Amino acid sequence: MTLLPALRGAGADRTDAVRVAGGTLSSEALVGCVTAVADRISGAVAVAVDGTPTLETVVGMLGAVHAGVPLVPLPPDADEGERLRILRQTGATVLLGRNMPGTHRLPTIPVDLRQRSSTHHPEPAPGTDAVILYTGGAGGPPRGVRISRRAIAADLDLLAEAWRWSREDVVVQGAPLFRAYGLVVGLLGALRVGSRFVHLDRNAAVGPIGTMYLALPAQWAKIASNGPWARSLSAARVLISADAPLATAVAERLRLLTSHSPIQAYGTTETLVALTRGADDPTVAGAVGTPLPGVQTRVLDGEARPVPADGESVGELSVCGPTLFSGYVEDGQSTAAGRWHATGDLATVAADGSHRIIGRRGLDVVHSQGRRVHAGRVEEVLLSHPGVREAAVVGTPHHALGEQVTAYVVAEGLTAQMLIDHVGRYLSACHRPRRVHFVDELPRSALGRIRKSLLIAAG
Repeated sequence: MTLLPALRGAGADRTDAVRVAGGTLSSEALVGCVTAVADRISGAVAVAVDGTPTLETVVGMLGAVHAGVPLVPLPPDADEGERLRILRQTGATVLLGRNMPGTHRLPTIPVDLRQRSSTHHPEPAPGTDAVILYTGGAGGPPRGVRISRRAIAADLDLLAEAWRWSREDVVVQGAPLFRAYGLVVGLLGALRVGSRFVHLDRNAAVGPIGTMYLALPAQWAKIASNGPWARSLSAARVLISADAPLATAVAERLRLLTSHSPIQAYGTTETLVALTRGADDPTVAGAVGTPLPGVQTRVLDGEARPVPADGESVGELSVCGPTLFSGYVEDGQSTAAGRWHATGDLATVAADGSHRIIGRRGLDVVHSQGRRVHAGRVEEVLLSHPGVREAAVVGTPHHALGEQVTAYVVAEGLTAQMLIDHVGRYLSACHRPRRVHFVDELPRSALGRIRKSLLIAAG
């Protein structure tokens, strides 16, 4: 099995095969640069790479995958202690690229885009680890997830079929390169399919022309608020959102501006993308789609019984299939093959098999007067207000209710009562926030997840 055919000389040479941060490499130059990196790290236990999006980062990451050395992307916003923990747990012995705080003990190999090599590196065994990625850390310390070459190839082939992804596509993405969506689906996906790859700068006000756009929900919200930018995407073939639920209001604004209904994809670091809809499938508002072929799901209630497929009953989602991870780094061995993985996400399933993600178990449920209020539904309504840019809802202690619905909102020109009334127009009284805090930004982990545990502690 060849994981990345584009690095084995497959496909036509292109002058703009990869474009990152304004720099461009042709197909031939990319293969030469990547092979030169692979020459220097061959035999390493694991290789750490700074996840800041640059051409050097991309070449370093691909060099590790090409050499068959487990790749460990380091989140640029992680503090020194977190980086040291990642390096210790993964056993990384080399750092590619620039020095970062907390990495000074590792030998550092710079990535020089002028270096080329034509050395032949044998294709590693399918079951070996390709990458070690860390979970988002929304509800606790991030965990290192070992993902095999076989799992990555299986997921990308299934996605290529579902999305009609071909080498004629131009993939434009803004997802971080240290997360599964940006690294595996975006970068490695383009190299497996053979399409052009463009990484969009996080501060960009307009993007290059592509056929496939991959972005996070927060990025889609930013695009949807910029009419000219959004309308420029009408020439695209498909828009894809993943890594978190996309608010229905944002999806509708994008549809009106671009004539495209964004495809939502669901997965975790442990499962990769497990659910989505096909490029030609009808859109179901709020749903992420159905399991990919060969992927099985089950949604279980608190007593481990399957919930009815009525689109309303909520349970915890578990996944089993060929895209599953091999194990956690602290386990020291493969643990996930052939087993069900409980994602920790709450979901519903409809009669047609489409799933809707409600939120995280524990963090996204407010227990108020014996009722279970799902925070995701309140957040979705808040985000439907045109003045709201971001919103997070948590349960905070209340002397009579047990917990009360508390909202943290990034917005301008609004009052708490305006948002409480807005929620009340769409949801029942128990969903209305009792407290609304306006903030400049929501707290996030180094991997970009909203840290609801901090919001709960703040009250």
